[in-house]
Amino acid sequence: MQIKELMLPVKKKEKARALLLLSGGLDSVLAGKILEEREVDIIAVTFQSLFFEPPEAVKAAEEHGWPLVVVDISEEQIQIVEKPKYGYGKNMNPCIDCHGQMIRLAGELLEKYQADFVATGEVLGERPKSQSREALRIVESLSGLKGLVLRPLSARLLPATRAEESGLVDRERLLDLSGRSRKRQMELAEKYGMREYPAPAGGCLLTDPAFSERLKKLMEWRGTLKADDIKLIKTGRVIFERYGMIIVGRDEKDNERIRKNLLAADIIISTVEVRGPLTLVRMKNVSQKKGRKAADKVRAVPDAALVKKAALLTIRYSRARQAEEASVVLSCGRRKETKRFKKKEWQNYF
Repeated sequence: MQIKELMLPVKKKEKARALLLLSGGLDSVLAGKILEEREVDIIAVTFQSLFFEPPEAVKAAEEHGWPLVVVDISEEQIQIVEKPKYGYGKNMNPCIDCHGQMIRLAGELLEKYQADFVATGEVLGERPKSQSREALRIVESLSGLKGLVLRPLSARLLPATRAEESGLVDRERLLDLSGRSRKRQMELAEKYGMREYPAPAGGCLLTDPAFSERLKKLMEWRGTLKADDIKLIKTGRVIFERYGMIIVGRDEKDNERIRKNLLAADIIISTVEVRGPLTLVRMKNVSQKKGRKAADKVRAVPDAALVKKAALLTIRYSRARQAEEASVVLSCGRRKETKRFKKKEWQNYF
């Protein structure tokens, strides 16, 4: 867990302070506005990982004048995705485990920021799997913060928290929202002058069917999840083979991302006669280290058939496919080699 304060919290002013889990979506923002009206001091906490970024939360915090703490949980998130105790949603999204982890990590910041409890924008029954009454109970149990998780939008339908019991927050002035209808949320948004807000359930790659399928294949192929692999499969065309994986860029943006995520033992392939895709080959059982010096020490013998397939795919997805013959350059560290192929060899990949 790495912490970055984008807007510095000030000294505690009000009688109560909440660490608000802020996604930037409508529900989390409304939770903050409701608490603010109840004289609760807000410090927003948002999370980022390899699967989601915080721009909407940053925007919302700026708009509402809330101090913001960004917490990078990439490593913790990988562990959850690999082995979720409560399983996945429709795709590779372990929402119950993920929410529990986020609240637990926010709880570790309570003392640091002089906060009294953690608040979320969860609404009872809004999402059948992750926001049922039982799911909310499990999330609180996973977090280890029994009695310290306040959900302002549904608080009156849930057991009272310590903040409510002690009088820090007036329970009767909290809400009783439930179900999947967002009519009351939209009415509140109008009341607070909110004209634009992101659609619910957006932004997390783990809810995306195409990315989830890639991630599932990566787990099967590698046997575990590694950050460097995850960064790579977010880009281009991804092909898993027995001894390695091939990534073929679709455009210059993909090519740049491939360059950015290059490791020492990776093989890079590019066309010679024309500009085309950048292709990366990552072998499964090769030690990967970063840096030129590390690359010079690599002594791996790549699988010839795999590298040839990657080379032919590079030509197939470039304008070089129109020629009778085409050349590619294979690079690994400072070592370079040029290979030439005939049209009949890459035509098999159409």
